[in-house]
Amino acid sequence: MNHRITTSVIAFTFGALTSLAATAQDASQLGKSLTPLGAEKAANSAGTIPAWDGAVPAKPAGFKPGILYPDPFAGDKPLFTVTAADVEKYKDNLTPGQVAMFKKFPDYKLNVYPTHRSAVFPKGYYDETLANPGKAKLSPGGNGVIGTTGGLPFPIPANGLEAIWNQLTRYRGETYRTDNVQVAVTRTGDYTPVRFQNEVDFQFASLNKKPAERTDNLLFYFVQRIVAPARLAGQVLLVHEPLDQTKVPRSAWTYNPGQRRVRQAPNVAYDNPGTAADGLRTNDDFGLYNGATDRYDFTLVGKKEIFVPYNSYKLSSGVNLTDLIKPGHINQDFARYELHRVWVVDAKLKKGTSHLYARRTFYLDEDSWAALLIDKYDGRGELYRTAEQHSITLYDVPMFFGTVELHYDLQSGRYLALSVRSGDDKMHEPAKLTAADFTPASLREAGVR
Repeated sequence: MNHRITTSVIAFTFGALTSLAATAQDASQLGKSLTPLGAEKAANSAGTIPAWDGAVPAKPAGFKPGILYPDPFAGDKPLFTVTAADVEKYKDNLTPGQVAMFKKFPDYKLNVYPTHRSAVFPKGYYDETLANPGKAKLSPGGNGVIGTTGGLPFPIPANGLEAIWNQLTRYRGETYRTDNVQVAVTRTGDYTPVRFQNEVDFQFASLNKKPAERTDNLLFYFVQRIVAPARLAGQVLLVHEPLDQTKVPRSAWTYNPGQRRVRQAPNVAYDNPGTAADGLRTNDDFGLYNGATDRYDFTLVGKKEIFVPYNSYKLSSGVNLTDLIKPGHINQDFARYELHRVWVVDAKLKKGTSHLYARRTFYLDEDSWAALLIDKYDGRGELYRTAEQHSITLYDVPMFFGTVELHYDLQSGRYLALSVRSGDDKMHEPAKLTAADFTPASLREAGVR
């Protein structure tokens, strides 16, 4: 199948975009007509996207931090289902990647539910954000943020690079552990689960650490440990992610239990293959996008109303792999989509640089700045892969949190599912970890924990 995106597809994809002039407003409107993070508080004109009120979703009875999150919207029913036969009817609210999925897989569908603007965050994060306009700046060259130690740097972005740095620095919690499974699925639906345990300690925007206590120029510490299968178990990856990458690039180390050696990893970045992903994602695909921004020119195109994965509690809160994983794509009965306003950012590879993806188009949720959908193009300009980040609101924090992550390869018909959880898996278990737990010397211990 030829996945080249034609002029007509681009026309309907961007035809309904809101102009930047209509949406860029003065910082004085933050917390008034705009939310503290710069989203439009008002409902859309059709009433299909409600006004934002900042309310935290109701916490279901019996919930305890660290377990999987029960669905506060379990009583909702789909408003309608988009199928391959309906693409033309709903084309203004679909991305090129979604359209390509319908063309590639005739059984693909989107169950569209009532929209809940449930992305909310702690008051301290809002307060730090309100102090950032005029203070936070891009570092020279744009590959970092300076002038702030927390909050959303650019609630009213002036360009695409500022919007992407909002995505990279958005609030994702404090210090916690997670359990999850990754599966690289063949065309016929076969897979071998790879089980991970991750530990994360956020420095930038941490609300548990005072600004003076946050490690200078560090976004977060990250440890990823493989638990299964046996042939991979005990491998550990450690990452120190800087905030201003013009000062220092990402630092990473690996531990191999067979060799019992810790090595500095020079290539845990850009388009090098992701861990145990069978070539279906790059390192900077993790979380839909991460790391250095220096290889792309980013353009802030405008806003659009799109059916995006949202409030994905059913998919995120305990799924049997045999029920979820199917040939071509996941069982879409587990997925939930809602109509939301998103910022569209188009990224094109700079001359003189290289990457597997010559172009990426990002769809950033206006209420959280999380990337919910990304379309990725090859060097011929053909749509190569499309990815989606299913997310929920952790109502005990509160914060909007990415869960199941899907990377679809439109050319091979294969896909990768990350962060699938079931049973007693921990999603966001608070942990008492310090910087000493994220050093190269700690990796051997991490491999056997």
